[in-house]
Amino acid sequence: MDARISPGKPPVELQNCGLVRVSARLARDTGSRCGAVVVAPSRYARVLVYSHDSFGLGHLRRCRTIAHALVARRKALSVLILSGSPIIGSFDFRTRVDFVRVPGVIKLRNGEYSSLSLHLDIGEVVRMRASIIRHTAEVFAPDVFIVDKEPLGLRGELQGTLEALAARGSRLVLGLRDVMDDPVLLAEEWERKNAVSALDTLYDDILVYGLPQVCDPLAGLGLSESIRQKMIYTGYLESAPSGDPPGISAATALPDPFILVTPGGGGDGEDLIDWVIGAYETDPGLPHPALVVFGPFMRPRRREQFRMRIARLDRVEAITFDARFENLMARAAGVVAMGGYNTFCEILTFDKPAIIVPRRRPRLEQYIRALRAEQLGLVRMLSDEHGRDRGVMAAALRGIASRPRPSEVVVPGLLEGLDNLHRLVDRWLDPHGKPHGGAHAAGLTG
Repeated sequence: MDARISPGKPPVELQNCGLVRVSARLARDTGSRCGAVVVAPSRYARVLVYSHDSFGLGHLRRCRTIAHALVARRKALSVLILSGSPIIGSFDFRTRVDFVRVPGVIKLRNGEYSSLSLHLDIGEVVRMRASIIRHTAEVFAPDVFIVDKEPLGLRGELQGTLEALAARGSRLVLGLRDVMDDPVLLAEEWERKNAVSALDTLYDDILVYGLPQVCDPLAGLGLSESIRQKMIYTGYLESAPSGDPPGISAATALPDPFILVTPGGGGDGEDLIDWVIGAYETDPGLPHPALVVFGPFMRPRRREQFRMRIARLDRVEAITFDARFENLMARAAGVVAMGGYNTFCEILTFDKPAIIVPRRRPRLEQYIRALRAEQLGLVRMLSDEHGRDRGVMAAALRGIASRPRPSEVVVPGLLEGLDNLHRLVDRWLDPHGKPHGGAHAAGLTG
């Protein structure tokens, strides 16, 4: 499905077949029934990106990174993001990147989903989301549809959209982070969701935003060779400073160098924050001040309890959230984090010595990533499995700035994710090898 017939008003020869946009393969099949196929007039390329975003920041930030990179190197490309994130409007987006927010959901402790804000049962919310997604995709008519992590979306809400876009000839791409979960648990989850079948019948490509040296995210699924041939390891996705200064006074006032402490979205990062604050309470003479970024999803009551403790410390400041988080990372002397995918990419991008305290529940994703990254020498992992001794954290903080930086470890292809993604998108948008839109000016030849 590499070759495309450009969208627009369907050729007269195809109108009686009810086809708006078909791939070259489908056009050949249809031609025997409907006569000759005429290519419709070309128009600017379009990429649709889906992120289910039931909780946290990871999926949204990854999709935003991809969208910004694509339009930055292609003047004739627009990217639309479909997201359920309740805070997507807090982020800035480049020109030719926009978003459609679908009704939000939240994952409960028992694994079930519930509506985030509406007094509707989850079935009604999913049906509403599916309808919005399907209609948006039909009107936007993307050349490429990139789905983040969930092959069929939240509770299968993408099934109809994927089938409709496949019939139109859109390139269907699944993007996976480097680590998904424990292989046994993932196999059970994906069997329940019928996800492997979607990889076989619906998707053209499966991108892994990482390296096989770190993890095979689909290990244990017993994938067929045909599915394996669709998998491409791109390397990690490089981050970039936003170009604007951080907008929080506490961050700008904090003297350099400081230690950046981040639990990502913050919804499950309370133990990490408690441990770091405790280290500064125990050892006030730690050499570097700390900036704690709670994250927008931390429970307000717990966040205020932390603020009261921090107010009694001379060398610790705190903010809730900054949409220009990359700039804080760039300034930091070192990082203490839980080790989600995007934070890990930023640690690599800005070449920061890091202490990773991974969570183990509800997924082993962070633990697997941190363990393998430590084995490669990229970070130090500090486990709280046997308790959170304040002295242990204080000792780690004392030595963080003198730790080796990730750049001192040679891992081929480590941060080439976006470069490889650009080459793939060029190929998908123009399978004949001609750089698309602004790509030629950027020196991209596919």
